[in-house]
Amino acid sequence: MKDFDTKQFRYDGDNKVKLKKQPTKVDDFYKDKDEYSELLSDHAAEIDNLQEKMYAHNRYGLLVIFQAMDAAGKDSTIQHVFTGTNPVGVQGYSFKRPTDQELRHDWLWRGWRELPERGTIGIFNRSYYEEVIVTKVHPEILTESQRLPENVTDDLDQLFKDRYEAIRDMEKFLHRNGFPVVKFYLHVSKEEQADRLIDRIEEADKNWKFEEGDVKEREFWDDYQKAYEDAINETATEHAPWYVIPADDKKNMRLLVGKILVDVLKKLPISKEKPDVDRFVALQKLTPIIRAQ
Repeated sequence: MKDFDTKQFRYDGDNKVKLKKQPTKVDDFYKDKDEYSELLSDHAAEIDNLQEKMYAHNRYGLLVIFQAMDAAGKDSTIQHVFTGTNPVGVQGYSFKRPTDQELRHDWLWRGWRELPERGTIGIFNRSYYEEVIVTKVHPEILTESQRLPENVTDDLDQLFKDRYEAIRDMEKFLHRNGFPVVKFYLHVSKEEQADRLIDRIEEADKNWKFEEGDVKEREFWDDYQKAYEDAINETATEHAPWYVIPADDKKNMRLLVGKILVDVLKKLPISKEKPDVDRFVALQKLTPIIRAQ
């Protein structure tokens, strides 16, 4: 497997991210289409192998979070990186606008509800981070839609400080219980996003991907960048790091995500248990019975 450095994209609380200074495109990690396909396939095979070991070991799980602006490539990245991974070992959940049932609970409830089981990889396409990103850009969601006590929304600065703290506590709890968290922010440029949105309009078979609201949200681009920057800096820790992934080139993006996931899984102290010799001997007696049947 070809190796390339991913540390430059990692944020674990030791340093602060400035999204305006972060690249949305870097030099290719592949020389041509064939090498890209080979590297992507290698990563997928390794993720599948490591997930199988984690499943057999049955002590750890992994939560993978994808956050990004619209059209950054979350869906396609998830699809390509986890192609070939045993579906039994992957649990995916896409976070949409909260339902009425979800609004009747606290804001972290639906995140807790969808966490992965031991031995599996949980994939959050968007996540509880929407509650410190979208709500920061549109605070009227907090004051008008979320049914919060009035005294909680009197001081929104304090509300977000409390939410960042709650996220850090949640992710620390998960880590301590065998569920490390790895978080990806797919960093796309405003210009590239515009091109992709226009493609969705002009190509009929991509119209289903387009949502009119995406155009309106582009007016809040700078606000979203600030909200993401704040969220990353407030919640990046050693046990739950953020990776700010250049997303203007989807191939590079997928290779980076795949490589990081392989590295994360390799660091887990997981191994398949040694075969039980006594059980192996006992099972051999069943072979002639099965043949006779």
